[in-house]
Amino acid sequence: MVSLRIAPSLSLSLSASLLKLYLRRMSWQGYIDNLLAPDDKGRLPVQEAAICGFAPGQESVWASTPGMNNISAEEIRKLAGKRDTFGQCGPCVGGMKCRMLRDNMEDEKMYSLDLKSAADAEGNTYSVCVGKSKQALVIARGTKDATGGQLAPKVFSIVEHLRKAGF
Repeated sequence: MVSLRIAPSLSLSLSASLLKLYLRRMSWQGYIDNLLAPDDKGRLPVQEAAICGFAPGQESVWASTPGMNNISAEEIRKLAGKRDTFGQCGPCVGGMKCRMLRDNMEDEKMYSLDLKSAADAEGNTYSVCVGKSKQALVIARGTKDATGGQLAPKVFSIVEHLRKAGF
């Protein structure tokens, strides 16, 4: 058991495994914050975001906004793996069914997959961009009015940074 002193009157006791998970999530939160920040035109195109590790047997969400914390290990495996069937049967992201628009995952200027969600209960669809670094998926779901062209540069900047850092 490890105790953390958060404030003079507040401490937190965690097991070593929970502490490791807490520290990992904290270190990735800055990337989520960056995805949620305004773009170069002052727009806020990203509504939800996640960073997921895809090492075989260790697929998990490393950091996310609340609306993306339910991405499953199976969804991560499919997004990180072969995408040859996505044209006929698109992937799910956090339980949200999507269809593939463009697969640029192998293009070193993009490293991304552009998706469009199925309509929700209100009839809204959302653009989703999934970028792939060497060890992680960077996922951004746009606002109702955001386009894939607004999401892709934000995702690519994070993916490019992670690739250069060996992630």
